[in-house]
Amino acid sequence: MTDLPTPNRRTVLRSAITGAVAGTALGFPMINAGSFAAAPGSAKRYSKRTLDIIEKTLVVDMLAVPKIDFAPDVFSRPLTAQQVADFRSCGITGFHNAIGIGGPQAREEALTFLASWQGFAGRNSDLFSLVGSIKDLERAKKERKIGMIMGLQNAEQFGAPEDVLLFYRLGLRCAQLTYNTQNLIGSGSTDRVDGGISDFGEAIITAMNSAGMLVDVSHSGDRTTLDAIKLSKQPIAITHSNCRALCNHPRAKTDEAILALGKTDGVMGISGVRMFVKATDPTTLSDMVDHIDHVVKLIGIDHVGIGSDADLNGYDDMPPDQYAALKASYKASYAFREKIDIEGFDHPMKMFDLTEELIRRGWSDANIAQLLGGNFHRLLGAVWK
Repeated sequence: MTDLPTPNRRTVLRSAITGAVAGTALGFPMINAGSFAAAPGSAKRYSKRTLDIIEKTLVVDMLAVPKIDFAPDVFSRPLTAQQVADFRSCGITGFHNAIGIGGPQAREEALTFLASWQGFAGRNSDLFSLVGSIKDLERAKKERKIGMIMGLQNAEQFGAPEDVLLFYRLGLRCAQLTYNTQNLIGSGSTDRVDGGISDFGEAIITAMNSAGMLVDVSHSGDRTTLDAIKLSKQPIAITHSNCRALCNHPRAKTDEAILALGKTDGVMGISGVRMFVKATDPTTLSDMVDHIDHVVKLIGIDHVGIGSDADLNGYDDMPPDQYAALKASYKASYAFREKIDIEGFDHPMKMFDLTEELIRRGWSDANIAQLLGGNFHRLLGAVWK
């Protein structure tokens, strides 16, 4: 969703989670006896099993901007000590940094975005490293850095198929074919009519396959999504979406699309955006995991991941004027409610909370690792040249 909000430090929940936490009384699997802080001085406590899984796993969030902020100086503003601490302790290695662009200035906006954020990563090289290949992502994990994967949530920057290779050389590694509305390639999720992929769009997909750029259809309409899966010679991604079978929202994907994605070895990232997860409140981390379970039941554990569609803190602590502007920039069909984030997945340690929820549901360590990053790691390794 991110159109592009300096994250004010969200107060992390302070209730301790212990490994034995009534594990037997409530019928939950044992997590581990005792609880531990994930970072020095942290009030949040997690089981040793959770900490071990995060430590060993290359965690990839396939839609995570470093800072959601409309301010023009966002790229040059120094990180605060708290922001640095949050990045270092979040457990995430790969951030797919992508925003929504479009319109007459799409090419200029895309170039500015790539230059600005790659410059930001370079000026903060003690914390971030740019990802151009799968080896870069693996090295970021070894060096305990944030690997920044550059993406865009539209493809209007491609005026011709030849532009794909140019943008690849400039650092772009993933692009959505459409945002929410029609472009020359295809239709968006909130369009009244979906005409599918155009002839020009097919040429763009072919060029992306050739360059080694990941095709993303998170915001694409239903027919456009199915066409893209069929036309691409490489597996593609739905980096950040949810399941329409559980929440009837235009940004969610049909079972038909999810099944088609799985048959072509693609991966779907599940988001934590409230109105995509559940139509009514309360909307919690458990509801988000229901979407993960739904994908697993449809196409198996090998084809699901996480695309939170937020920064580390989420949207709800944005400055009021920016928050209002964000909501006003989408069609009524987006059905915003009072809050955008979901309870339990709206703070820098959210991947740890997600892991604890999966453990409570009886997931194995290996399957949790696949969800947290293994599946997107495999997909990116297969697609990137």
